[in-house]
Amino acid sequence: MAKKSIVLVCAGLVALITTGFLCVPSKLVKAMRPAIPGGLSGVPVEAWSNDALAELTWKTLSDVQYKDIYVQELDAYYWKPTFGASVKALEGKDVFISGYMIPVDYDENFYVISRYPYANCFFCGGGGPESVVDLRIGDKHRVYKTDERLTFKGKLKLNADNIYEMNYILLGAGEYTP
Repeated sequence: MAKKSIVLVCAGLVALITTGFLCVPSKLVKAMRPAIPGGLSGVPVEAWSNDALAELTWKTLSDVQYKDIYVQELDAYYWKPTFGASVKALEGKDVFISGYMIPVDYDENFYVISRYPYANCFFCGGGGPESVVDLRIGDKHRVYKTDERLTFKGKLKLNADNIYEMNYILLGAGEYTP
């Protein structure tokens, strides 16, 4: 059997690509963003210690290799990440990262920060899965616009196994000024 196209990091990203993010069904977004203890924010902002933050760079996030893995339930291949030592060293740590905002679904409070602006980001073919980070933002925040260049802080979570989530997740994400 010929190899099928690789399913991008999250099942349903094809829908995100073809709809420009704005028409993603809430049911799909909920499947991609399962509930975590403490709600979507994961880690309360008050728990951060400003002096303990490490800068998370896009170069560090590129310390990852991918292997094609067949997922029977999807009848497709996806890229399974193997994180390098520099990324693993930051797992579970309070970090900050700067990039371009991409609102995936305003109603579901689903935002990602990207190394590249929307037109060049992972969803549009300009970068790989290591060029986006899922921001688990609490409910109380302003509405973010596409391509706003911002810095966020939070606790880094690495994901190599759940195909419905992104590889990099920032728990308890909130705006930050370094």
